[in-house]
Order: sequence, then structure tokens, then C-alpha cells
Amino acid sequence: MRDDGLRAAIIRLVVVLLIFCPRAASAQGEAFDDVMQHVPMASAFAMRACGVKSESPTWTEFIATAGVSYLVGTGVTYGLKHTVKEWRPDDSDQRSFPSGHSMYAFAGATTLRHEYGHLSPWITVGGYGLATLVAADRVRRDRHYVHDVCAGAAIGLLGTELTYYLKKKYIKSKILDVSFTGQGFSLYVVL
Repeated sequence: MRDDGLRAAIIRLVVVLLIFCPRAASAQGEAFDDVMQHVPMASAFAMRACGVKSESPTWTEFIATAGVSYLVGTGVTYGLKHTVKEWRPDDSDQRSFPSGHSMYAFAGATTLRHEYGHLSPWITVGGYGLATLVAADRVRRDRHYVHDVCAGAAIGLLGTELTYYLKKKYIKSKILDVSFTGQGFSLYVVL
């Protein structure tokens, strides 16, 4: 993609984020970090939708990889939350360890790096920078301790790295497509 096309896609992405993120936050009465935790992953999807070529050759592979990375992180994070039962700094509940917000932010940033980091190092810096701000805001608002957000960040990053590693190791096709036939799912692989 030419530099002008990339610039136009980034401008469209920024416009979409400026329009929809404040509305989502105000409509639900949620805080900054409740919306911003998903912005790195949403950025990867928005860039793909704007026509920026990602490392995944098909939408199906792109969505499957991103979805599995979120599922792995969610399973580990919420399994630990309900096992460890650490009190939050504000004593609101016993689901402090690890931080789910940090996990989602870093999983999204890692997906963004894998899919679009080859275009510019600033995409990677932006994704991880925003994820770090989300984690810091969780500590600042007394929702988590520092070790909670560090563990959440590690789970998000490592879960996504594991997903991409397994994808490269076991899915060696140039094209992977999944379709719903009405009665079941069909997997189409071109080797």
C-alpha cells in the first residue's frame, strides 16, 4: 500500500475512534479505561476494514486469531480471578488479580503488532503505549495493585504470542476459510 493510502486509512481510523469511543463511554456511564482497553484490538479491525493489508491473508483467519487470543487471555484471567480472590485496593470485591483491562489492552496491542507492525514501528509503539496507559489508569483509580496489571499484561501478551505461534506452526496454508453451511461449520484450507 502506498504511503498516501496508509495515511488515509489512519485518518479514517482516528475519525472512527473519536466518534464512537466517547459515545460508548457516555452511553454506559463507564470510565476511560473501560472503553480504551479494547481500542488496540479495535484499531487492528478498523485498519483491516479501511483496506490496510494485514499479515493474515483472509478476514476469517484474522478474526479467528484475534478471537482465540482474547479467549485464551479471558480464560486464564478469569480463572485466576475466581481462584486467587485477592481484594481490590478500594475493597470493592475480591477480583483484583489479575487485571482483565490490562489483559485485553495488551492482547490487542500484541495483535496490532503482529498484523501491522511491519508497516511502521509507530503502530506498535501506539498500541503498547495505549495499553500501558490503561494499566496505569487501573492502578491510579485504585482498582488494581501494580502486580495485578503486570500479570494481566503478561497474560494478554503471552496468550496472544502463543496464539500466533500455534497458528504459524500448525496452519501452514496460504488460505484458511471457515463458513457456516446452515447445519454446521465448514473448514476450507488451501495448502
